[in-house]
This record gives sequence, structure tokens and C-alpha cells, in this order.
Amino acid sequence: MPRSVIIPRDQDNVHLIVDDKEVRLTNLRKIFWPELRLTKGDLLQYYADVAGVLLPHITNRAMVMKRYPHGAAGDFFFMKRAPTPRPDWIEICQIDHGSKGIIDFPMIQDRAALMWVINLGCIDLNQWYATCDDVDRPDYLHFDLDPGVGATFERVVETAHVVHEALETLKMPSLVKTTGSKGLHVYVPIVRGPHQKQVWTFAKALAHELAVRNPQLITAEYRREKRPRGRVLVDYNQNRWGSTLASIYSPRPRPEATVSTPVTWKEVDRIHIEDFTIRNVPARVAKLGDLWKPLLQARGRYDLSQYV
Repeated sequence: MPRSVIIPRDQDNVHLIVDDKEVRLTNLRKIFWPELRLTKGDLLQYYADVAGVLLPHITNRAMVMKRYPHGAAGDFFFMKRAPTPRPDWIEICQIDHGSKGIIDFPMIQDRAALMWVINLGCIDLNQWYATCDDVDRPDYLHFDLDPGVGATFERVVETAHVVHEALETLKMPSLVKTTGSKGLHVYVPIVRGPHQKQVWTFAKALAHELAVRNPQLITAEYRREKRPRGRVLVDYNQNRWGSTLASIYSPRPRPEATVSTPVTWKEVDRIHIEDFTIRNVPARVAKLGDLWKPLLQARGRYDLSQYV
């Protein structure tokens, strides 16, 4: 077991040795959540505490950086290219973006790289849906259950059950987590093979079918202005090329410092988004372990190729 990473609380800038690599951390006492008086150092400590369960879900994947230099309440910007200069131990995933050329994305391969990325001001992590050795062939598909105007979280939960039952009918295993924002994420581990566009096409067909069957609850209308009030969007479009979702165990830039947290299907009916924060998720993980281990395992993955 690697020794614990302890983030200093009495200094602003430090050079920390993490697994034999030197990481420069800055502005550790800067307030990132004003209401809770949580600092950038607190965010780094949270990530250090959950690194053991987080890293297997994000290693070998390009990372889209969403940077909040002034904390959760401040402005943010997206950054794809790994900044330079950077440590020589930051591994790169090169992805061809056509007219934009080849983009060098950073990958988070270990705890040192995790600390380096979070120190850039990233609050949530947004990893590619496929590993770097074949960026166009996902090993999962996912649905973002997003409540529209007038839709409660209870309706999100109801929608999650509809999605779960549909996937079970197709004999597709599924896992659920809070988004840490307003809704739930449902993931299906799949055998890597179908191209990204094929995975997207399947997800789109299923979302539209569920919307047709549950018109008072679900919409698959991606254009916000055309969505009927009070419905939950089963967002299949996050499976499109280059899109990302906040990763498992990611804190979110909300006032409560909520975390995108895996839950069991039995728990779904009694949870709220605010139940899981950077203050209590490490203890939950220590007690329950990683509820999303099936997303990492070779066995039990669904072979989507029969549909595409």
C-alpha cells in the first residue's frame, strides 16, 4: 500500500514527493468553496484520499481539463492540450481533431499526475470514453439523466428505474451514480469493439424509445427550448465523439461541494444529491469500497455488436 498523501494546510506553495515524484502545489489556502470555507488544499486532500478507487477508472484515458482558477464560484474554462512546461512524467494521449490538428491530452496515470492536474484548478475530472490505445472504441455507454425545468429529483429517480428496467430487459448490466449536480448517470460496461458512432446510435435509439413509451416523464429532445416542461432528459448525446461526463468520485462546483458518487440501485430511492460531499465520501469509500468495480472488470460486459 502506498503511504498516504498529506496536503499541508499551513502553507500556500509546497513541493511534495508523491510516489517518488516531485509535485509543485500552489495556492493551497485559496478558498474554493466560500460558503464552506473549503480550500484548494482541501480539494487536493480529498482527491488524495480517494485516489485508490478513482485512478482505475481514469488511467489510460485522455483528460479534458475544466479549470476553475478562482474556485467553484468563479469562472471556468476548458483546456484540452496539456500545458507546457510540465513534468516529464505526465503521460500524453494524442488524438487527431481534424482541422484542429493532433491534440496532446494529459493522462492521469498515478497519484502524482492526479495532484498535478487538480493543482491546475480542475474541480471535476472529465475523462475520454475510450482508452488511449483505441480512442474511437468505447468500453462503456452512458446516459445522463438531466431534470428539465419543473422536473424534481424524484422524477429523475423514476426515470432511472425506467432506464434500469429497459436495460435489464435487454440483459444489459448497469451501474448508477449521482452526477453531483442535478441528476444521475447510468453506465453500461460493454465489450470494446463497436465504433463510437455505433455506440451513440444505439444509445439514441433506446433513449427515443423510452421517451415514446413514457411521454409524461421522459424526453430525448436535445434542444433545450423544445423540451416539454417537467420532463427528464435521457441524454444519449454525451456518447458523441469527444464528449465527456464528470467522472466517478468527482467533486462538482456547487455550493455544497457535492461529489459524483456511485450508489446501488437499492439506494436510489432514498438518496439526495447533497448526501455526498468531499467531507463524507472518503469515509463512505473506506466502508463500502468501489461500488463501480464491475465497470472495470473484463467479465460481465455486454456485447453491443449484435445491435450495430
